[in-house]
Order: sequence, then structure tokens, then C-alpha cells
Amino acid sequence: MTDDTDSSDKTDKPLRRGWTTGACATAAARAAYQALLSGEFPDPVEITLPRGEKPAFALARENLADGVASASIIKDAGDDPDVTHGATITVQVSRGTPGSGIEFVAGDGVGTVTLPGLPLAVGQPAINPKPREMIGTAIAEVSEAFGGTGDVRVEISVPDGAAIAEKTWNPRLGILGGISILGTTGIVVPFSCAAWIHSIHRGIDVARALGYSRVAGATGRTSELAVQKHHDLPDSALIDMGDFAGGMLKYLRQHPIENVTIAGGFAKLSKLAAGSLDLHSSRSQVDNKWLADLLAKLGGDAASVAAARDATTAMAIRELAEARDIDLASVVARQARETVLATLSGGSAVEVLVYDRVGNLIGQAGA
Repeated sequence: MTDDTDSSDKTDKPLRRGWTTGACATAAARAAYQALLSGEFPDPVEITLPRGEKPAFALARENLADGVASASIIKDAGDDPDVTHGATITVQVSRGTPGSGIEFVAGDGVGTVTLPGLPLAVGQPAINPKPREMIGTAIAEVSEAFGGTGDVRVEISVPDGAAIAEKTWNPRLGILGGISILGTTGIVVPFSCAAWIHSIHRGIDVARALGYSRVAGATGRTSELAVQKHHDLPDSALIDMGDFAGGMLKYLRQHPIENVTIAGGFAKLSKLAAGSLDLHSSRSQVDNKWLADLLAKLGGDAASVAAARDATTAMAIRELAEARDIDLASVVARQARETVLATLSGGSAVEVLVYDRVGNLIGQAGA
């Protein structure tokens, strides 16, 4: 995740919040069921979110036929760079058999669970528990107001959902055929990266359920491909850590796996070595002084240490060390491993692998 926008273009204007796919599906389900019972679609349709907020959603499409109604809502993710922003969330509601309750169905563009470890059983549509609960509450409210039984078939579809899902971690999690219907609060907080953290946690859950003895988290695609080849790992053993080392390690502390490998470039892992668990450039910086002091302890001459302090990139410091046959990358790996071990507090054997920009292994610890 990078931000190429010049800081001079930024304003102090608050970022606009948006709505999760779960909130959009809840509103569409409420509108469709109300139309099925009353003959009319509420537009806009209001729902109550888990924390009590009451947003109203405009309908993009609606259709009422004999025994079936459907409503569509265009997802607005606010100012968050959400891949599902602008997606059409369509819910078709039809009458179910008496006493059946709510049957959830994955329509076109909504994925199906194929691996264990997720909060849904294998074979279930990828409609997460909280959105199911929200939809259930909405269906019950409409039933009470318009004399329904609440026995319905709820089919959620997202045109182009399969293509959108290729930009997510769903395939790696074993969710095939489309996106997931997500959201715990119904609200998308811009740049909260909640979906990324959610995927990290679910990836660990899947790896544990599959009985893997090793998982690997990488800071980027180059190091991920390299560590996958290094250990011959299946895709589902690769955790999409990115900059969120803390998010992955803190979850592993509570849900341990026997062997944990952290892989990444020198700059990112030098931040981890210095104690940072959030490796994003906007929230942590490479500490040149720390690296220069480390270089001095390893026998670097005064000129190289001074140059390291003034260097503009971590790679320049690494090159200074390499030119003097000082294995700074492996020392960074060892220090990063200490940070990881302290965060995990036992339960896993830890390995740290440092790669250069083309995927060559240049430092390691704990192998």
C-alpha cells in the first residue's frame, strides 16, 4: 500500500465514512422483504446498525414479481480505497417453507467457503455471521410490521463479484466464486485497514484448521514468492502480513502455529528490528541512527558510520556495510527475530529471512 499523492495536495477535511457490504445487503434485504409483504419498496430504506446508527440507503434497482422481490444498492465506501466501492449489492427475497427461518444463498458474484477454519462451514455462502445477524434482525422487524412469518430465502449477488474477488485474499482463504459479505459495525472507516487485518486473522485460522506446521508472513510480493519457494509452501500457508506485523503476531500469540517465518526487504525488517510492529511508511520510519550505531558495533569505520547517518535510504546503508564485508542484513534479521519472539511470548519457533529487491536471500536468523 503506497500513497503517491504530494503532501501539498492534502487538506484537513475529515475523511468520509462509508458502508460495508453487509450493511448494503441488510438494507436491500429489508426493502425487498417489505415489498414482498406490502407491495411497495421503501426508498430510501433505513436500517439499524449494531451500534445504533440508522443510515438510509437509496435503491438503485427494484423488482417485484409473484412471490419474489429484489432490491439493489450501490456500495459507497466513503473515502476508503475499498475494492468493492461502487459494487452493486443485490438481494432477492422469496418465501420459504413454514418454519424454515432464513436460508442464505450465494448468488452470482458471492463466494462459497471451501476450506475449514473460517467462521462459516465448508459449503456455506460467504456471508459472514454479523451480516447474517443484521439481515435476520431486519427481516424480523419487517415481519412484525407487515405480518410476515420471517421464513424466507435470501439470495445475495454482486455483478462482477468474481472479478472483484481476484483483487482480494478470498481465493487464498478458500472462498471461491466471488466476494464475501462483510462488516461487523456496518461502517467503513477510511484507511482503518480493518479488512486487511480481518484477512490476516482468517488466513491464520485456515492454516490452523488445515494442520499446517509453518506459516509465512511477508512484507511484499517479492519476498512472499521467495519464501514460498524457500519452504515449498502452499498458498494457504502464506499470510498476507504486508505492513501489519503486529496484527499478525498478536493474533498468532493467541492462536499459535508451530513455525512462523517472517520474510521481507531490508528496510521494512530494519523497522521491525528496531521494535516497530506497524511497518507502513506513514507510521514508522527507518532509523538511520540505529542502523549506523549497529554498523559501528559490527566494526564499521568512522567514515562509513557517518555516511550511514546521512544516508537517504536503508539500501544505501546496507550497501555501505556490504562494501566492507559486514553482514548487516543478518544482524537485522536477528534483531527482528527478537522483536517477533517478544511479541509472540512463546508458542512458536521463529525464523526471519531478509531478501533483496529481486528475491535473493541476504540475511537470516532462526533457520
